[in-house]
Amino acid sequence: LSPSAIVTATEMLLTDRRTVRVLLVDDEEAIRLSLSTFLTRSGYDVDTASSASQALAMLESGHYSLMLSDIRMPGMSGVELVPRALASNPDLAIVMLTAVNDAPTATEALSRGAMGYLTKPVELPDLHDSILKALHRREMLLQQREIDHVIREEVAVRTAEIEREKSALRDLTIQVAESLVIAMEAKNPYMRGRSIRIGELAASIADEMALDVDTVEAVRLAARLMDVGKIGIREEILNKPGALTPEEFAHVKQHVEIGLNILAPMKHLGTVLDYVRDHHEHFDGTGYPRQLTDNQISVGGRILAAADAYDALTSGRSYQEPLNPTKTLDYLGERVGTLLDPAVFLALSAVVRRRRSLTFITAIPN
Repeated sequence: LSPSAIVTATEMLLTDRRTVRVLLVDDEEAIRLSLSTFLTRSGYDVDTASSASQALAMLESGHYSLMLSDIRMPGMSGVELVPRALASNPDLAIVMLTAVNDAPTATEALSRGAMGYLTKPVELPDLHDSILKALHRREMLLQQREIDHVIREEVAVRTAEIEREKSALRDLTIQVAESLVIAMEAKNPYMRGRSIRIGELAASIADEMALDVDTVEAVRLAARLMDVGKIGIREEILNKPGALTPEEFAHVKQHVEIGLNILAPMKHLGTVLDYVRDHHEHFDGTGYPRQLTDNQISVGGRILAAADAYDALTSGRSYQEPLNPTKTLDYLGERVGTLLDPAVFLALSAVVRRRRSLTFITAIPN
């Protein structure tokens, strides 16, 4: 914009200048009187201060749009006043006045936040133009701030909407995977409810190990999804009443890879995918699919291996009678360090014994 265009635009914004409060700061009374008279006649609401300290006190108690300030004053200078004035009122437009044409001082004042710089004696038309330009710049900054605020709010709202949509999609994909598991379990009476049981037991073990809440929930979800790959295993093998042949067992082991392929698009699952991948690893490295050992196995994988084994032994199969909790713990205790992580087994034992104690207490007649 040209200077004349800026003045015209600002005058349109300031048709009622009585709403524009101006603080005039100068230690010379004659200058305060002449400039305040001019500004008042021009339609501005003008207050005056004889020092920087008085100006700061007035800025604290009243809202001003513009400050005209001398630079050389006793005590605090006008240059020192600028940042303190802006700290008190960040929206303040500031124009500096000085009797000395000092380029370094002008540069310092402008760098600290002043919007204009005039040399005394001030030509009144120049003062008027400088005021309008400063007020126009202030108005533009206020409008830009408002636009930024609206944009930030819109971005926040849209981001929240996107997160809700992503969350809904995540929930839907998980529900689809869980539905596949439930459909598979429904075909075998020994499998029904297995993923839910293992999920609750695994989450209890993780909680007993004092793992953080996010890990506990990731373990619970991994348990619900870990058998989804069995949808790709032949039913006659899954439901076979006797021991599997080596070829059949090799086929069953493929369910881990099949499951990971099904779940792979759900990258938001994060560590849940690691836990699903590791749930058949053994502590001594004899498990599958990667023959990991010890802490190479994710903590969720180690927990799921224990919960899976406990549920399989206590639920039974067509070819195997279920074991009671005590015998199951004895059996698994003999496999600590080979099948199971010792720390996980301790947590499993504590969870099972606590559950048995609660069951015994609730069974006592009143």
